[in-house]
Amino acid sequence: MKKLFVFLTSLALVTLSLLAGPQVTVAQQSQNVELVGQIGGSTYAVAVQGNYAYIGVGPRLVILNIADLAHPAVVGQTGVLPGVVRGVTVAGDYAYVADGDGGLRIINVADPAHPSEVGFYDTPGFAYGVAVSGNYAYVADGDGGLRIINVADPAHPSEVGFYYTPGRASGVAVSGSYAYVAAGYGGLCIINVADPANPTEASFYDTPGYAYGVAVSGNYAYVADGYGGLRIINVADPANPSEAGFYDTPGYAEGVAVSGSYAYVADRGSGLRIINVADPANPTEAGFYYTPGYAEGVAVSGIYAYVAAGYSGLRIIDVADPANPTEASFYNTPWWASGVAVSGNYAYVAAGYSGLRIIDVADPAHPSEASFYNTPGWASGVAVSGNYAYVAAGDLRIINVADPANPSEASFSNTPGGASGVAVSGNYAYVAAGYSGLRIINVADPAHPSEAGFYYTPGLALSVAVSGSYAYVAAWYSGLRIVNVADPAHPTGAGFYHTPGRAYGVAVSGSYAYVATEGSGLRIINVADPARPTGAGFYHTPGRAYGVAVSGSYAYVAAGDSGLRIINVADPARPSEAGFYDTPGLAYGVAVSGNYVYVADGDGGLIILRFLE
Repeated sequence: MKKLFVFLTSLALVTLSLLAGPQVTVAQQSQNVELVGQIGGSTYAVAVQGNYAYIGVGPRLVILNIADLAHPAVVGQTGVLPGVVRGVTVAGDYAYVADGDGGLRIINVADPAHPSEVGFYDTPGFAYGVAVSGNYAYVADGDGGLRIINVADPAHPSEVGFYYTPGRASGVAVSGSYAYVAAGYGGLCIINVADPANPTEASFYDTPGYAYGVAVSGNYAYVADGYGGLRIINVADPANPSEAGFYDTPGYAEGVAVSGSYAYVADRGSGLRIINVADPANPTEAGFYYTPGYAEGVAVSGIYAYVAAGYSGLRIIDVADPANPTEASFYNTPWWASGVAVSGNYAYVAAGYSGLRIIDVADPAHPSEASFYNTPGWASGVAVSGNYAYVAAGDLRIINVADPANPSEASFSNTPGGASGVAVSGNYAYVAAGYSGLRIINVADPAHPSEAGFYYTPGLALSVAVSGSYAYVAAWYSGLRIVNVADPAHPTGAGFYHTPGRAYGVAVSGSYAYVATEGSGLRIINVADPARPTGAGFYHTPGRAYGVAVSGSYAYVAAGDSGLRIINVADPARPSEAGFYDTPGLAYGVAVSGNYVYVADGDGGLIILRFLE
């Protein structure tokens, strides 16, 4: 149960679904909001060419010089792309990026120190993977299927053909006249692309798992098939594919590369698995290396495997001896962001398994990491009071940040149910603790916290706000629960309001509570009488609302795949949208300080925005 919040977060990612259609329009990314800065993000994709590794770090393509493998160094990076980088391939002077919601982005990398976007094509779905052959880029576009883009002129790419796969297109490889598409529950789809304007299905093979990635070598297609492990498909006759063999990896196979007699599988949960496929009918594991992150993608060059390891960045594995792979070096990409608080010149980011990240935002256009503290659990929420950051990370971790460059743990408080959100008022920390409700911790002496009292909410307590003598708890399927905490040792239920959607986030300002709900957007609750809260108004955000902050006459809503939505609540009965910014990742948390809005954008990292009122 302590991992429930992680499960819910992952569920939002897994269930992301975008409608695809034959007509392509470029969606408006913002209104009355401008991008100021960005830092962080997860690594899903890697490609290698010569002395350079090209990796996705959230919404940026980052280029590393790997001439000295022991010391990979950043030489250049793109600006912030519209989506999170999910796939990349390099051909000649160009990197072709599958950019999620941002479609296909074409980056000139002739000068690795100054990569620049020269063209893009906004595909109708969610771009997960890309392969390039000749003048064409083949995009695995989620619900948009396979999109075939003419890139003869990289500055003006144009779609020439498409094929709707029976499942969500997640990976693609091209060999000869055929595109091999890993199509989720649709298995392996083999598409004849001899005429790119008129692709046709040659055949398909229904794999037992969920086809995420595919590589082709000789007469075989190698499919990373989720819980189905590695499936080896004989495609000597593309019209009649047949399974030659399989290897059931211990984790969740998401990416695959083949070199010589070995298949290298990025196996989420168990790292890099090296499979001997010299006899495709009898594959055997030669060796493995547990990467300290979720292995999402893999590329192989020479005696090295390059693993895109999610929140732990790029891991470079020496596979000269496949039976005994060893880590040669790594490049730690920043993190995954789920919550944020701002105090002074610093933003404090709850970064999942990467703990607490402290970001210097004195210059919001150029944020930089000042330091970090690795919490033992999944950091999902954070509050700052005085010299301390209070992090909801399974338990409540209290971090001394008097010197932001050198944070240290002051103490922790065991939290039954798993801490997912936290607020601080006076001498008390109020912790939203999942199935164990609201826990009230006396932090008068941060080095020696003690539980003062608790209140079991009927639903799963996911976040909390405090105003005066009341704590307001977003309690998932149980809506908003209001708890009287005038006596912290004996909290009592004051009132409740059943929101139409599941309550994830809450903020309080004046006589109103603002609740971020999944499915019904922002709900505005009149809490002038906490014993009898009433609905005042609501605004249906286009995405799932996970977090909310209020400043002045505006509510700032972290709305999942719809990014930041700014709602004018001057008249709570008639809220209206004043602006928005469709962030690259999934917006989970939000904080406002002065003229800036800080969004914890999941795998998009920390996004810093300015509202142009």
